[in-house]
Amino acid sequence: MSDFVPFPKIPRLKRGCVITEKIDGTNAQIVVGEDGSVRAGSRNRWISPEDDNFGFARWVAEHADGLRELGPGQHFGEWWGLGIQRGYGLHERRFSLFNAGRWGQDRPACCGVVPVLYAGDFSTTIVDMELAALKDMGSVAAPGFDKPEGIIVYMTAARHTYKVLAENDNEPKGAQEAA
Repeated sequence: MSDFVPFPKIPRLKRGCVITEKIDGTNAQIVVGEDGSVRAGSRNRWISPEDDNFGFARWVAEHADGLRELGPGQHFGEWWGLGIQRGYGLHERRFSLFNAGRWGQDRPACCGVVPVLYAGDFSTTIVDMELAALKDMGSVAAPGFDKPEGIIVYMTAARHTYKVLAENDNEPKGAQEAA
């Protein structure tokens, strides 16, 4: 006989959510060790200044002292700007942390945070309204840039993240690239 496996608890849908701007760059992470070591990673691999991803590992090495202020652990964000995806009309590159609930003004000066567009109870109407406002007014992360990528919806009870793209949201990513 097999071990008993309980059915998981189901989070409620109409609970809190946080909607942030989805920035079109490259996914990045910074790992600060208990010993103060600082390491850079992309979405799926460790990187170094010799084997880099759009200069992120070099930037991490140059800002290691400030990045230690993040504290031990994995810190995920978006590396974006000049020469990366949409570029946003910037003349530099930026790192924006994803966890907007944790990182406000009390963060290393070299790091930004993805802009929060809404925090409150979830509804598809709110999601649609926030996406429409972003499309109408342009990027909050880079004011003046009129082609934002979309939004991220973080469901607090489920601890899960979803994306909604401003264009071609109904198509798989591969279909967009093939077109």
